[in-house]
Amino acid sequence: MISSAHTDIPVRTWIDHWSPAWARPYLRLMRLDRPIGWWLLLLPGWWSIVLASFGTPRLMPMALFLVGAIVMRGAGCTYNDIVDRDIDVRVARTATRPLPSGQVSLKRAWIFLGVQLLIGLAILAQFNRFAMGVGAASLVLIAVYPFMKRITYWPQAWLGLTFNWGALLGWAAVRGSLDRQAFLLYAAGFFWTLGYDTIYAHQDREDDALAGIKSSARALGRHTRPVLAVFYGLTTALLAAAIGPPIYNPVALVPLALAAFHLGWQVKTLDVASPDNCLRRFKSNRDFGLLILAACWAAWR
Repeated sequence: MISSAHTDIPVRTWIDHWSPAWARPYLRLMRLDRPIGWWLLLLPGWWSIVLASFGTPRLMPMALFLVGAIVMRGAGCTYNDIVDRDIDVRVARTATRPLPSGQVSLKRAWIFLGVQLLIGLAILAQFNRFAMGVGAASLVLIAVYPFMKRITYWPQAWLGLTFNWGALLGWAAVRGSLDRQAFLLYAAGFFWTLGYDTIYAHQDREDDALAGIKSSARALGRHTRPVLAVFYGLTTALLAAAIGPPIYNPVALVPLALAAFHLGWQVKTLDVASPDNCLRRFKSNRDFGLLILAACWAAWR
């Protein structure tokens, strides 16, 4: 049973104004009206591309990553909704999504997923062979992720492994190899995701308990803020280690310090009992990611 009227479907967005009626459920299935998801998927890849390019962004791989992040985030959301359709109907925030609400049939959702994956494959094929192999390896993580909330209280950890794969792929796309800095960026992104997705999961804590869904928010409860401080502290330390070696311009320390301050603000002001508070802090992570991107660029100036 739906326990509240809260929903994650925005009302009267650009989708309603600018897209044909037949396309609207599919665009919502991709969460195309909620860009924070593809921003969080994109930014670790952009960090990696800029660092691997010695601070001179390569526009073609960055553009391909942008399109790829939008498409693959859409594919991930589509696949997740296919797997979770019976659960989503029992959670207030997700009950009005296209699949549980019946706006898109299961068969058409599978077809739409296939189309998105083909587009993602076409984008991946633009990179070198090593990068193609790195990118293809992420499909295992993507395939397993929707099931993790059924077997562990830490599906956010699996999401961290999945959502930050771009840190490895970006480096591979530029250098044709992987090295220490790429893995440091990946590890930093892992703890960053553990933090922000725990915040996000607090919106559903009560409904998840009723539906039998596990999450780090349920596992941590009132201990979320101190543990979040640890996650974000590790994020900052690992990013400093990744960005630090090439810093010739101390100006790079400014966006890095601002980013650390931003994470501290999230921890200090978080109210896990307020869904609106959690959502605002979750969405603010785009700003954190952009500050880190600025630090990666400035490190080589």
